Amino acid sequence: MRETFANIVRIPELRNKILFILGLLVVYRIAANIPLPGVDVLALKRLFEGNAFLGLLDVFSGGGLSNISIALLGVGPYITASIIMQLLTTIVPSLERLYKEEGEIGRQKFNMWTRWITLPLAALQSFSMLSLLRSQNILGAMTPFDVTVIVVTATAGTIFLMWLGELITEKGLGNGVSMIIFAGIVSSLPTGVSRFIATWDPAQIFTYLLFALVAAVTIAGVIFINEGQRTIPVAYAKRVRGAQVYGGSATHLPLRVNQAGVIPIIFAVSLILIPTMMANFLAQSGNATVAGIAATASVWLQDQWVYGIAYFLLVVVFTYFYTAVVFDPIKIAENLQKQGGYIPGIRPGNTTAEYLYHIINRITLAGAFFLGAIAVLPFIVQGLTGIQAFSIGGISILIVVSVVLETVKHVQSQLTMRSYESF
Repeated sequence: MRETFANIVRIPELRNKILFILGLLVVYRIAANIPLPGVDVLALKRLFEGNAFLGLLDVFSGGGLSNISIALLGVGPYITASIIMQLLTTIVPSLERLYKEEGEIGRQKFNMWTRWITLPLAALQSFSMLSLLRSQNILGAMTPFDVTVIVVTATAGTIFLMWLGELITEKGLGNGVSMIIFAGIVSSLPTGVSRFIATWDPAQIFTYLLFALVAAVTIAGVIFINEGQRTIPVAYAKRVRGAQVYGGSATHLPLRVNQAGVIPIIFAVSLILIPTMMANFLAQSGNATVAGIAATASVWLQDQWVYGIAYFLLVVVFTYFYTAVVFDPIKIAENLQKQGGYIPGIRPGNTTAEYLYHIINRITLAGAFFLGAIAVLPFIVQGLTGIQAFSIGGISILIVVSVVLETVKHVQSQLTMRSYESF
């Protein structure tokens, strides 16, 4: 570890990348603490203490929601837009070809459309959240001009964070959106530690030990799943060109148990919060029928069992969905065949693709169920202890550990590449 840090400091390009990313994260934290005017702080605190969904959304906004800052929504609308675009790739063949076959230019167009979708989503979610906060008397009397200014400011804050995330991603050390969420979670640790010290109760020692045990199991589980992989043996046939013999070597194809990383957790939370926000917004409608249906739906959605089951299923579904996006057995089989490679005992071509599809489905099932189980485990502990705040802590652990592992791998790959260059 010490040698790794020494190498990072010694390589100017890598050091500058890390300092650049840290600088952008500092800018993000400054933006997340610039509040909007006219907020009742005490009423806001009571609202977040009594609503687990808003507390969960606040995790992904990096505290911007609880502060009613200009980064009110964080990167939530951008994540929702990404989900919409990824779903469209499975429905629209031309969009799938654009994303997978047209190289860098196609991905740039795909990302541009994602940004355009983010804009109206951010405006709509800003207005919905503003209406919810006004209905709870968190914000004072506001004119239409004030509402417009806040919606425009919150939308601009989301676009600004989206831009920061893309700048971070371009540095090649991890996903920028995940890092922004990671920075928001880590920034809340000092407050959480101080609150824990202030509310320390020796009579609750069993509860504290249970929390520590679940945290340790969660961390170990995430590391186990992220590092777990199945290696598929690959052999290359010998080829004779003139007096030279090529190929004849053997290697392997590593298939990770969790190809999607932390993305399924982020997607699942973003999607599951949308019905809750809509129900809370429509509950304030002037139409008594609509308001009654929305209020009933809101109560139903806040049921712990309903929320836990929906969250588990969404994590499983998005793990499979994102794995299908990033892992294409047909393309891998074609590349192996072009390079003269084959899996021993499996015919090249379509048979190889079917074999890889079968294997990735089996190992992804284990990874998806494990991630889903870890995701809902904090809610089970919350039901046993009656302490609501722990549900947020479990999701935070998932994201923090996954992002740290991903970043460490990218840094190590950069160091390895430069070691080969110097050699």
